[in-house]
Amino acid sequence: QVQLVESGGGLVQAGGSLRLSCTASGRTFSSYSSGWFRQNAGKERRFVAAISSTGVTTYYADSVKGRFTISRENAKNTVYLQMSSLKPEDTAVYYCAAARRRGVLTTPDDYDYWGQGTQVTVSS
Repeated sequence: QVQLVESGGGLVQAGGSLRLSCTASGRTFSSYSSGWFRQNAGKERRFVAAISSTGVTTYYADSVKGRFTISRENAKNTVYLQMSSLKPEDTAVYYCAAARRRGVLTTPDDYDYWGQGTQVTVSS
């Protein structure tokens, strides 16, 4: 069992930056693929970024490519999402996820564990 806890969300002006962190329990986190998704009220959860278990491979949604960076420190059981040049349309609840499957995974059904979410609000 893996438990995920996100942190780092908040209110930021357009053009600003935030770094989200996702810390996992369990000693085998380094074997899990990870990803970030976001969701607005009444809408489906959407893919943002994914990273392989080793951190070598990453993949991004087109809407965040060039602005967001996903990374991980397996020694700290932590995955990060560095968000820059934020736009009001980036406003959402951001969720961290972990999967037993290998690779970079882009759909919610690929993932086995989820955090509770952290709110990111970008003001114009």
